[in-house]
Amino acid sequence: MTVSDRDAQPGNRLNSAVFHGSVAGIVVFLAYTMLFTEHATAFFNAGLNWIGNTFGWYYMLAVAAYLVFVIVIGLSRFGRIRLGPDHSRPEFSLLSWSAMLFAAGLGGAILFFVVSEPLTHYLNPPFAEASTEAARRHAVVQTYFHWGMSGWGLYVLMGMALAYFSYRHRLPLAIRSTLYPLLGQRIHGPIGNAVDIAAVLATVFGIATALGIGVIQMNYGLTWLFGVPEGLAAQSGLIVLVVVMATLSVVSGVDRGIRMLSEFNLYLVGALVLFVLFQGDTLKGLNQLVQNVGDYLVSLPGMSFHTYAYDDDKSGWFSAWTVFFWGWWIAWAPFVGLFLARISRGRTIRQFVAGALFIPLIFVMIMMSVFGNSGINMVDQGLVELGEQAINMPQATIYTFLEQLPWVKLTASLVTLLSIVFFVTSADSGALVLSNFTYLLRDVNHDAPIPLRIFWSAVIGLITLALLMSGGLRTLQSAVVITALPFSLVIFMTMFALVRSLKSEASKADSRLHIASHQASRSDWRERLDRTLDASTRNGAEATLQYAIRPALAEFAEEMRNRGMEAALEEGEQSDHQPACPTLRVDFEGAPPFIYAVKPLSMKPPSFLPADDDYYLRLDVHLSEGGIGQDLNGYTRQEVLHDILNEYQRHLHFLTDQQDQLETLPGMAHLGQPEPAEEAPSAPVKM
Repeated sequence: MTVSDRDAQPGNRLNSAVFHGSVAGIVVFLAYTMLFTEHATAFFNAGLNWIGNTFGWYYMLAVAAYLVFVIVIGLSRFGRIRLGPDHSRPEFSLLSWSAMLFAAGLGGAILFFVVSEPLTHYLNPPFAEASTEAARRHAVVQTYFHWGMSGWGLYVLMGMALAYFSYRHRLPLAIRSTLYPLLGQRIHGPIGNAVDIAAVLATVFGIATALGIGVIQMNYGLTWLFGVPEGLAAQSGLIVLVVVMATLSVVSGVDRGIRMLSEFNLYLVGALVLFVLFQGDTLKGLNQLVQNVGDYLVSLPGMSFHTYAYDDDKSGWFSAWTVFFWGWWIAWAPFVGLFLARISRGRTIRQFVAGALFIPLIFVMIMMSVFGNSGINMVDQGLVELGEQAINMPQATIYTFLEQLPWVKLTASLVTLLSIVFFVTSADSGALVLSNFTYLLRDVNHDAPIPLRIFWSAVIGLITLALLMSGGLRTLQSAVVITALPFSLVIFMTMFALVRSLKSEASKADSRLHIASHQASRSDWRERLDRTLDASTRNGAEATLQYAIRPALAEFAEEMRNRGMEAALEEGEQSDHQPACPTLRVDFEGAPPFIYAVKPLSMKPPSFLPADDDYYLRLDVHLSEGGIGQDLNGYTRQEVLHDILNEYQRHLHFLTDQQDQLETLPGMAHLGQPEPAEEAPSAPVKM
């Protein structure tokens, strides 16, 4: 399907409220920070200090709660549920998926901190004496804490909720959809618009800030390599380069540009880590890695609640590092969460939680331990300059570090290239996410049109350039972290909404066990055997479609309409190899519809059955939650009607259970019920 064809379909249009509201917010913020830079800097820095001093305890509790939540959900019976219909399977291989997780979730900031942060914690540790064995051992572990599972729990939570509600229940791929079980159709009104506008602003400013920091580091790398002067001219050129590359990548789509850049990124990182590991004391480095991992896993519970309440001298360090990092992770959760959802369709919740928590963690652990411990060794051996740069000039740290190793021109060039590719992958995935945030798609399996992706890619570059020119980058950095406080409450609402919907789905699955499945047939058993054997041919399957399934669906729909129900047949699309088959839909007032569809699937005939074609058709039953693994080949019209009725009875049993559960919760019976909405993009399936 072409972009123009997709845009022509009903329901595909720009989300005017979110788009124009976001653009207005961007213009107002830029005007304030650029025209009143000093006032804005003082205002947002004061706000950041106030949040750090007042809500540090809350951030620690919130981030710990998010992590525990996703682990519990992943290990529970809900972990078997797919992020998409039951018949869906992952779009990307494990390698491609892992590469995109790493590139989009961490970005080029890891190059900024990979040497400088462990060194800073070694020279200015939060506890223990500086430059001691205790400080050395804790430095990398503290870095793990800021870059490990705690932060990724946020991304996993938002990605899981977005993928579940969008790909499994056909809601828009937007933050508002995660609140559907609590707000119902009100997510399509002002409340939903406000949530999505906040998500757009946090995303665009967060990416612009990261790009600005990265451009400063890339500029230093070009200065070190080629003598390019540091300054606005070089940084402007780098921004243009990154934006052009990001635009080309995002235009080509996730499956080509973004995936290929992410994989290339991963290979470069792997080569660089191996080079550093083998240039030093390799055995010692491996021993340190294992011990760092063990220390992190043992100390994680205690570190997750360590607020330095009994050490007032460290309260400033706590706010400047841990609280800042938690605010940054929360602020980035809408962007990264939506991108993770976009690339994770078809995986089970358990696969998603395990992969998104531990795959990036493995990369972080190896990279931070190898670079961090090597940097600390250099400082201990007398390279004082490296330690001073880590504290005062972190963008230069990695280049000074590489100077101590062979082939510095090659490795420094790779780091500079890696910085560019890292930020291109962040910018292109960000442009894709922003375009999907601000566009209403009838089919969530597609992305917003190319012109909108180009627009947001250009906006990211222009914002970054404007803030570098006005000196407002630090102001924006503080502002992004401040927005994390209110958004953390949205994440808690998402948790409650997701639990409610998952329980509802489990209830629906249980209801299938309460309604007995019976195949009522009075035909002779030999006739049934004939139909079963005919099913191994294409002609037999098409006959079943024409003379049994289609008439049964039409008859059931007509009978439901005669009884006053809203029932309809929605025609499917016919391809060269598969015939079309209608979908039966029965709508209810304030409740999810009943869906019964039959989707032909071309299959190679099994060797143990007679067949006269190269392939035959499975006639799989699909309900609202996806395929249920039932093949209607060989069924008569009466048997199909009985099967439809069985599924309809199960759906009614599920609706009854749901109503009873809502009524047992005081004041909650009205929640999750659809309300009239003028601009709902489609009729979503309510959980």
